[in-house]
Amino acid sequence: MLKVAGKSLDTIAARCPAMKRVFHTGSNVSSSLSVDRIFRSAHSSISTPTGKCPFRDAMQKQSMSSKPAAADPPQPTDSAAVQEEKKSAEHAACKCYTEGLQPQGNCPFKWKEFITSSVKDTFSKSFASPPSHATTTAAQTNTMPRTADGKLDYNQLFEAKIQVKRNDSTYRKFRVMARSADKFPHAKHYPDPSVSMEMGRDVTVWCSNDYMGMSKHPEVIKAAVEAIKEHGFGAGGTRNISGSSYHHVALERELADLHRKESALIFSSCYVANDTALTTLGKMIPNCVIFSDQGNHNSMVVGMIHSGAKKEVFRHNDPLHLEELLRKYDPAHPKIVAFESVHSMTGAICPLGEMLDVAHRYNALTFVDEVHAVGLYGERGGGVGERDGEMHRMDVISGTLGKAFGTAGGYIAGSAQLVDMVRSYGAGFIFTTAMPPVQAVAARRSVQVLKSEEGRALRERHQGLVRRLKGSLVEAGLPVIPCPSHIIPLHVGDPKRCTAASYLLMEKHRIYVQDINYPTVERGEERLRIAPSPHHDEQMQRHFVDALVDVWHTLELPFTKVERACQYHERQPVPAPAAA
Repeated sequence: MLKVAGKSLDTIAARCPAMKRVFHTGSNVSSSLSVDRIFRSAHSSISTPTGKCPFRDAMQKQSMSSKPAAADPPQPTDSAAVQEEKKSAEHAACKCYTEGLQPQGNCPFKWKEFITSSVKDTFSKSFASPPSHATTTAAQTNTMPRTADGKLDYNQLFEAKIQVKRNDSTYRKFRVMARSADKFPHAKHYPDPSVSMEMGRDVTVWCSNDYMGMSKHPEVIKAAVEAIKEHGFGAGGTRNISGSSYHHVALERELADLHRKESALIFSSCYVANDTALTTLGKMIPNCVIFSDQGNHNSMVVGMIHSGAKKEVFRHNDPLHLEELLRKYDPAHPKIVAFESVHSMTGAICPLGEMLDVAHRYNALTFVDEVHAVGLYGERGGGVGERDGEMHRMDVISGTLGKAFGTAGGYIAGSAQLVDMVRSYGAGFIFTTAMPPVQAVAARRSVQVLKSEEGRALRERHQGLVRRLKGSLVEAGLPVIPCPSHIIPLHVGDPKRCTAASYLLMEKHRIYVQDINYPTVERGEERLRIAPSPHHDEQMQRHFVDALVDVWHTLELPFTKVERACQYHERQPVPAPAAA
């Protein structure tokens, strides 16, 4: 509890001095409890007169009950009550008490010294959350549940697994939307999807990966409409059996040109592209060792596992650690170094040149995921590799057509021999129906637009808006995680409050920002992931910042704050609400 109390201690303690004193203990309470949850539960689950705090009230009653009756002999001056008064006076001068700083070490003010056992019992009961029977028997053990007649009960097992997600606040509910091509970034939201489309609530979307709004670009829509009229919708088969279209080949040539590579190959998604390419490369290269960035996307990790190749993991965006691992192997040993240029959840951009230097120094093939960079960086939208002048040193580039290009599908680009080998051996390419021709046509037109002067203007506008929005969020005291890219992560650090923030933005302010919880990010790193587009105007930005500030106050989430010292405890900064 001591570890988690400080982040919003001053906010809560300002409303309840007795709770502030409770936060200076922790030996009798689980360390995983949220102080905000403690405050809300304590003030809602215990019946007290309006405006009174149950803990303060309990302390007053204890003080009264501890006073001697008239017939009793006088109490010694060093009684517990007198000692408590002395401690209270002493603690009133403590900065951690008056300013709400996070206590460190052993605090001299103990819970048991000023609160009755009955209140402690009530307090403990209000947070008791024993696991459900299904969770205990099926989800946390290796035994299969059974029906009354002794058969294996698969549905009970599945329900138990789902309950685990509900219990730890990582269960996900879809926000049902209908985006508007002529009103981007606006959309309709359907809390009840069974209603007619006209019944949707108007919202503004701030978390779409359609970073540049290309899904609604008139030229992209026109190309798609003409293609579907001419060719119909489906491809009609796999690329090997009747499904390879002129438009597939044209798109692959466009993408090869975008990355200045000899060849490219398109897939149904970039997840499939990463999985298939790394699986195939790891299998085909004899005795291959794959060096994987710790922050790599699941699609890359799964591809490495499927390949059966040995894997070494280096710290995220750390070329020194990568080199340390590479040194363990003979320079002649076949290797792949795989990493992302822009990390999807932190917004970090890798030190691309250094990573390539290290990899090639040890004879490694480089595989660079540019999914969150293509269309957004570089003179023609070729990604961070183009921006940094490093594309010629990137052996394999993977990208998506479903984010900045606003359509769907994924691809790899590289040498003619490498791409042809993946085409010939990659199961994820061979055994699946080809991309619909209309999709290829729309994607190619989008790539062409973002290669052009119009694309350069869009990128400049987009990056300027991102800079301004980051500045406004920081100025408002919101906990922006520093990063150099177009992605703006807003730290929450608690799954329940992260989800609550997302829902409150939607219901109260008609703003959609998705809460990002485990397993997409590590536990304790829960966040709101903001993705502005060039089409979010100044009025939308002002409303968005104001809405976030309101939600942070409503949920008593921590704002950023300068640290202050405390005579009893180590120096420790604690976020506090921004000034009204």
